[in-house]
Amino acid sequence: MTALLQVEGLGKRFGGFVALDSVDLDVQRGERLGLIGPNGSGKSTLVNCICGTLRNESGRVRFGEAVLDGLSAHQRTRLGLARSFQLPRPFGSLSLIENIRVPILYAVNARAGGGLTGAALATRCRELLGQVGLAGKADLRPRDLTQIEMRKLELARAMATEPQLLIADEAMAGLSHTEVDEIIALLIRLNEQGVTVIMIEHIMRAVMAFSQRLAVLVAGRKIADGPPQEVVRNPDVVKAYLGE
Repeated sequence: MTALLQVEGLGKRFGGFVALDSVDLDVQRGERLGLIGPNGSGKSTLVNCICGTLRNESGRVRFGEAVLDGLSAHQRTRLGLARSFQLPRPFGSLSLIENIRVPILYAVNARAGGGLTGAALATRCRELLGQVGLAGKADLRPRDLTQIEMRKLELARAMATEPQLLIADEAMAGLSHTEVDEIIALLIRLNEQGVTVIMIEHIMRAVMAFSQRLAVLVAGRKIADGPPQEVVRNPDVVKAYLGE
């Protein structure tokens, strides 16, 4: 079976610094993959190269049948590749429902060459807010939300593009134990609805609870990839996190 996402020999440099060194990574349709690594390991660079924010100098990225190299970030989004950001980036002057409307108009409707308008568009926006528990706050501004509600809005905005693959970049940073559990449950529900999910996270409890497979980056190289319980016992992974 052909993987939904295929990263082959990906390389990225910043001057003389090698941020990614021949990284290979396949993600199957419907999979829940955890991507971990110490700070500076290349996780964000890898995601940015996959999503089109950065351009890789070597290797290639395939998404389904499409080769993504050379495509802009918004073109990749319209193909079904979405991400949420560690620091939420909503439109502060717009209400929550308007924040959801924007990605539908510029990703889903642009992809469909028409799509939702009027009452159907408003209904879809409220459905998405309902999925993350924000239906009752549709007319509020982002400034009125708590930290976890901002994270939920960020995920809803990503889901509004109707992705096949969602990359959740540290969606739980700074949250309480209970709030982390809420986001884990939300991501698993999205996965059960057919969305493939890559979780990038430092909270190992969350990674282990969520992931079906775990990949580890260290110094721009992938050093482990497999079942989570096996990966966390890998001597190279233990050394990367705990030292000699």
